[in-house]
Amino acid sequence: MVPSLLLLLTGLFRAAEPAPRCEPGQETLGQCQTAQKAKCVDISLSSCTDVTYTQTMYPNFLDQKSREVIEYSSEYILISVLHNLLQGECNPDLRLLGCSVLAPQCEKDKVIKPCRHVCENLKKNCLSAFDAIDMAWPYFLDCDRFFAGEEEGCFDPLAKLRGEVIVEDDLPSDLPATFIQFKHHSYSQMVSTLKKTASRCSHIATTYSIGRSFEGKDLFVIEFSTKPGHHELLKPEFKYIGNMHGNEVVGKELLIYLAQYLCSEYLLGNPRIQTLINNTRIHLLPSLNPDGYELAAEEGAGYNGWVIGRQTAQNLDLNRNFPDLTSEAYRRAGIRGARLDHIPIPQSYWWGKVAPETKAVMKWMRSIPFVLSASLHGGELVVTYPYDYSRHPMEEKEFSPTPDEKMFKMLAKAYADAHPVISDRSEHRCGGNFVKRGGIINGAEWYSFTGGMADFNYLHTNCFEITVEVGCEKFPLEEELFTIWHENRDALLNYMEMVHRGIKGIVSDKFGNPIKNARISVRGIQHDITTAADGDYWRLLPPGTYVITAQAMGYTKVMKRVTLPIKMKRAGRVDFVLRPVEVWPNKLLRRPMEDMNDQYDPLELFDPHAQHAQARGGSQQVREKPWWWSYFSSLGLHKPLWLLKQH
Repeated sequence: MVPSLLLLLTGLFRAAEPAPRCEPGQETLGQCQTAQKAKCVDISLSSCTDVTYTQTMYPNFLDQKSREVIEYSSEYILISVLHNLLQGECNPDLRLLGCSVLAPQCEKDKVIKPCRHVCENLKKNCLSAFDAIDMAWPYFLDCDRFFAGEEEGCFDPLAKLRGEVIVEDDLPSDLPATFIQFKHHSYSQMVSTLKKTASRCSHIATTYSIGRSFEGKDLFVIEFSTKPGHHELLKPEFKYIGNMHGNEVVGKELLIYLAQYLCSEYLLGNPRIQTLINNTRIHLLPSLNPDGYELAAEEGAGYNGWVIGRQTAQNLDLNRNFPDLTSEAYRRAGIRGARLDHIPIPQSYWWGKVAPETKAVMKWMRSIPFVLSASLHGGELVVTYPYDYSRHPMEEKEFSPTPDEKMFKMLAKAYADAHPVISDRSEHRCGGNFVKRGGIINGAEWYSFTGGMADFNYLHTNCFEITVEVGCEKFPLEEELFTIWHENRDALLNYMEMVHRGIKGIVSDKFGNPIKNARISVRGIQHDITTAADGDYWRLLPPGTYVITAQAMGYTKVMKRVTLPIKMKRAGRVDFVLRPVEVWPNKLLRRPMEDMNDQYDPLELFDPHAQHAQARGGSQQVREKPWWWSYFSSLGLHKPLWLLKQH
């Protein structure tokens, strides 16, 4: 913190300066008589060095006449500490927005105002973060006063976060429609490629963000479907996630190439791709950890370290950051009638440090009824499946199967057998240690860890997820990417097609009304799935004969016997019609503990785009000054009273 005496003296000198004479209409711009001689100067504010422009002008919009005056101001101190005050929420967006006012863009000795719509959108999304810490919205982020409309000529201070500041090599205009550039994509290049792909196939593709990384980058998804942006009845939902560890980049590039391939081949009439997209809703998230990727990319391709860039900007390993539901599943396994599915997140989980990327992907899982998923990693060449955490915590390598062991092995083999290197019987190669296992292994038997995403998918949602280690090099050279793509292309497609195995159907009442959250049980498998909002469901199953039960609170239980032939490669249709049943009121009130929602569920309250800070319900204790006031204690008479709500 800046010494109090220096700040106080600076404030006194500021107070003693004569007010400049301003012409009418110049008051809010800070462009008075003294500004008539002003020139563009380089930005030298340490908290604003990453803005998308290089020059500013003094005085700024607040009539602060020099860099020194700005640095000792309460406004500048605020944008410097907002990251800590809001625990990373809405940042760096707010800091960059503040910089656009304190150090506005200057071109040809003319100041350009930031865009009003950017300010308004950010205020809409982030105001609750300020409310959560009992802080007023900063006056210098007044969207009407210091910002301009697009018709007036403004700039977007947050364009960098959306990948809109793009520097790309010029490509020939006569490239074929199927052209894929096999290179490493920066964040902005990735976003640009996904958006261009979605635009080219706009009738079957769209892009969206599931939230923000800790440093404010959108977590972009490209979706393929015959009705992009919407769930369709009985159409299964599939997802691929890449770059969970920032330094494991192959998965990210594979998904960027896959998106371009799906678009091109659909337009060219490839029957396999058209059948896949016409009958599946596909979501590709190339980079779950864009912050970590940027750090790893600074080391450059060919660097295959195990540490730099692996974790997020918060120094968190995302594949150790999910709730440990596996331990609870082991505890319940011996209890008759206990469910090993849709296990709620324990309250103790929220006491720890949860990454915004983790929250965003968990909320994504809840919002879409995913059936099948895979996370693409690097550092080995093998396919693993749950559980990833061993039954006995002290055992680092212990076979720990789920109730769906047969199905998970079938899923893992679908990828491994279609990969020419994984299926190669040579032991003297990358991944050779797993040849005798067919290139697949139970996760906990390989090495045990807790807090993984695959276990969370299986135990908290309907989704089955495997982990694919796509190569021994984490960050290969660009000339290797073409070969890697061709080794994985058919495996990626083959695995997606597995979403159509097992059974699917609709659960409804006798009037045809869909029943949401009905349970679909399989005799002999202690793991249920539930119906989606439209009453549709998908239950992955290997070939065999099964007794399937559908049940819902207030309805009779219905059972059906189903046989799935070995050669059957599409889901069998099994519908259920449930009839209401009269029960005693006290029975209606009796609900299993695992079916009850938590009173306080931070994930339900979390806005992944604004990354709002959350507080438990209830009234906040009234204090004379909020806890964050101490950050400004050294400002003496110039404390930011405008941040106090009561003021």
